This record gives sequence, C-alpha cells and structure tokens, in this order.
Amino acid sequence: MISALFFFPLWRITIEAPQYPEAIGMYIWIDKITDMQPNDIKNINLMNHYVGMKDIPVHMPEFDLFPYVIGIMSLLGVVVGFIGKRKLFIAWFVVMAILGTMGMYDFYLWEYDYGHNLDSHAAIQFTDADGNPMAYQPPLIGNKMLLNFMARSWPATGAYFLFTGMLLAIVAFFVDKKEDNE
Repeated sequence: MISALFFFPLWRITIEAPQYPEAIGMYIWIDKITDMQPNDIKNINLMNHYVGMKDIPVHMPEFDLFPYVIGIMSLLGVVVGFIGKRKLFIAWFVVMAILGTMGMYDFYLWEYDYGHNLDSHAAIQFTDADGNPMAYQPPLIGNKMLLNFMARSWPATGAYFLFTGMLLAIVAFFVDKKEDNE
C-alpha cells in the first residue's frame, strides 16, 4: 500500500483569500512539489516575496532520500507479509511510525524556516501586537489564518494509502495473535 506514494501526493497545502476565490496550492510528493493548478506555486512565490518569504524550493535533499526509504519499506512490508510472523508486523509498524514522525518533524522544520526566516528588506513588514516581526508559518496539520489568507495543510491521497498500509500491519498483528490463541 505504501508504494502508492510513488503515484499519489503525500500532502496538500492550500491558500484561500479574497483575491483567490478558488484556492491556490501545492502538492508535496515524496520526490517533488507540484502545483495544484497551473502556476499556483509561481503565484504563491509572488505573494510571499512581498513579506520576505523564500521561494518554495524546486528541490530539497529529502526528495533524493524519500523514494529509497519508501521503496525499501514497501519491499520489507511484502517480505514481512510473506513471512507472517507477529513480531515482524509490529516491528515494521514501529519502524514506519518512527520514519513518519521523523518526516513530519522535518516538514515542521522546513515550514518553520519558511515562515520565520524572512528577508529584513521585504517590501511589506507586519508586526504582532508586541511589535515583533510577524511569522507566516503554515500549519503542520489543519487550518490557520495568516493575515487575510487561510492556509490549509492536510494529508493527500498518498498519505491515506500510507495510513492504510500501517493499519493493515496492526490488523495482521492482532489476527495472527488470535490464531495463536486458538
């Protein structure tokens, strides 16, 4: 199931605002970032430039590593399925959970850098109530208002395949446990 990440995006970030009645956004894959609609990333970069945000990267080092991690874990999942040992199902799940947690932490760090390390010479600079420069970090998961923009960050199709694959490992663990007890 997790090999579906080679064919479907893992994450989706959208931005809604009065000037964009139809949300603009991007899909994050295991090896790239793409537009939801043509020119969305270009438009996001143009808006973000005014407040000093960096451009959305075309390439990140993680994109070189993630396909190998997903490929290896997919292969291991198939091997574990054929071997059929309870402890291997749970071990595979734990490794996937650790890798997923590390991936989400890496994503958080990228978002933090993207939203906090702003160009001090930006054309428009906003401050919070205390006079500190405003940060524009998108939410890790969920919705967040940033000025007049609603930023939404949610799992995409690939993530649901990933979650399903992990859930099936847990189901296999308990099914195997039940068979051991009979």
